[in-house]
Amino acid sequence: MADPRISHIELDEATIIWRNADIEQERRIAIFDLIEENTFKPLRAFEAGHTGPYRLRLSVEDGRLALAISSDDGAGDGQLLETIVLGLGRFRRPIKDYFAICDSYYQAIRRATAQEIETIDMARRGVHNGAAEMLLERFEGKIETDFATARRLFTLICVLHIRG
Repeated sequence: MADPRISHIELDEATIIWRNADIEQERRIAIFDLIEENTFKPLRAFEAGHTGPYRLRLSVEDGRLALAISSDDGAGDGQLLETIVLGLGRFRRPIKDYFAICDSYYQAIRRATAQEIETIDMARRGVHNGAAEMLLERFEGKIETDFATARRLFTLICVLHIRG
C-alpha cells in the first residue's frame, strides 16, 4: 500500500553553524509537525515502485539544497533512492526576509503590544507562504507535496542557512 510521506527527517548538522533558542524551537516544531502530517511523493522513486514512507536528509552544498531521499525500512538504514538538488538563488531574498522578520517577532514577543505582535506575525506568515509557493514551483515534476509540507520544509531550509 502506498504511503507517500516523510517518516524521518534529518538536517545536515555540519551545515548549521549556530542557532539560538528561538530558532531551535522553530526547528523542533517544524520537524514534529512535518512528521505528524505531510504529503511527500518523489515522482521518480514512486514510479520505480518505492511508494513510501521516505527518509529525508536536507543539506546545503555549494549554494544548492540537496534532498537525499531514502526508503524507510523501519530500521533506519533504508536505500538511497535519489538526491534532488535545487538551486537556492531564488530563495536568498525570502530566507533573508524571513530571518529579519523572525528576529523582529521574537523581540516583539518580549516587549510589544498584542497588536504589534499580530502585525509582525502576519508579515512573517506572508513571507513564509510566499516561499512555500516558490518551493512548490521548484518541486514541480520532481516531488508532489502539499502547501503545509512545503511551509515546514522552508522553515528547515532557513535553519540550514543560519550563520550566526
